[in-house]
Amino acid sequence: MDRPAPSPAATMWPDDPSSRDVVIGLGNPLMGDDATGLVALERLRAEWDLPGDVELVDGGTWGMSLMPVIEQARRVLFLDAITTGAVAGTVVELARRDLPRRLSLNMSPHQVDLREVLALIALRGTLPGEAAAIGVEPARVELGEPLSAPVSAAMDAMVQGAIARLRAWGHECRPRAASGAFADA
Repeated sequence: MDRPAPSPAATMWPDDPSSRDVVIGLGNPLMGDDATGLVALERLRAEWDLPGDVELVDGGTWGMSLMPVIEQARRVLFLDAITTGAVAGTVVELARRDLPRRLSLNMSPHQVDLREVLALIALRGTLPGEAAAIGVEPARVELGEPLSAPVSAAMDAMVQGAIARLRAWGHECRPRAASGAFADA
């Protein structure tokens, strides 16, 4: 008999999860600009030294599996492609009150997206008190395509927005020097 895989929360929280802030990169890396959140997350990992109480989570297309990660966080920041109708490449920031939450009729559990996850968490009363989303207006979400030019051009601003949010939450975030050594600033 095969054992079920451990939940994401079981593998990511070695100590008290409520003392951690979580940055969750979302999207599908095979769908062009939908990969925006994952690209930004990887840039944070590669380019920034973050404190130990900030957890970077590749949320990909986890759907409902993200519930325990979100519910157990002190604060949560989502990185994603965010469609608002703005010009492609526009950096968008949403406060907790503006995060889309809705339940819809899905024909398959594979159709669950962050809106449904947040709706269920809100119904349970377990959405962290501080939450935000930073993203970029996508130009195209097509199978097998790389990030579009306007979205690629906006990635620096998106990553800087994530760092600004973490700093506003009281975290010391230090850029890594190009050689891999710590920056003095």
